[in-house]
Amino acid sequence: MYAFDFERPKTIAEAVKALGREDAQALGGGQTLIPTLKQRLASPSVLVSLNGIKEMIGVRKEGDTLIIGGATPHAVVAKEAGAYPALAALAGAIGDPAVRNRGTIGGSVANDDPAADYPAAVLASGATVVTNARQIAADDFFQGLFTTALEAGEIITEIRFPIPGKANYQKFQQPASRFALTGVFVAKTAGGVRVAVTGASEDGVFRWTDAEQALSSNFAAGAIAGLKVSDDGMIGDLHGTPAYRAHLVKVLTGRAVSAA
Repeated sequence: MYAFDFERPKTIAEAVKALGREDAQALGGGQTLIPTLKQRLASPSVLVSLNGIKEMIGVRKEGDTLIIGGATPHAVVAKEAGAYPALAALAGAIGDPAVRNRGTIGGSVANDDPAADYPAAVLASGATVVTNARQIAADDFFQGLFTTALEAGEIITEIRFPIPGKANYQKFQQPASRFALTGVFVAKTAGGVRVAVTGASEDGVFRWTDAEQALSSNFAAGAIAGLKVSDDGMIGDLHGTPAYRAHLVKVLTGRAVSAA
């Protein structure tokens, strides 16, 4: 490690001001950032912790929308997001107890790891990411590998999830990290079906639009039987080939629809 200043603001306004300092970096649960600092792959001069901002912690339901503060730990989401069972189940299967009690939903979504679980839920739900400056639709938020629409100094204050009529998340996890080797989140709403895939593509989370069209007409696993998932641009590593991940996308989508 190396020397840096550490700030722990109590309000969003204080956090935004602190992040205005030169070379400042926001710190959520630290599940990605701390290992990165240890490996000296990042070296901010100021760390601004978001964990002490009470207005960014908690889960509440307003009408047909579930609102989750950006600094809310995964364990709290798993416990308190019962109005959206598929999302609560997703949160409860992230990592291990230590990770779930430290990692935050805002940190995960802002980091946009290509194998993270929350991005699939945000995209499939058609959620809205709320920052200190604006509101960003899920379809506009994720822009590629570890890349989002967030600007420098912008923080996720809350995420608003429309609660679907039916939803389910299926994850084929990498046993050591418990990240998604491939994961599929399916959400059925009055406006149609959305299918989001994580862990499979070199470009990060994406929507499988062919499946969405088929399932919007017939919400049954058999509706995607004739579809094919291309392995172009899929991740290939020691855990699975691009073709294997493409196969998993279809299998997990079918399982998610059946479970939903």
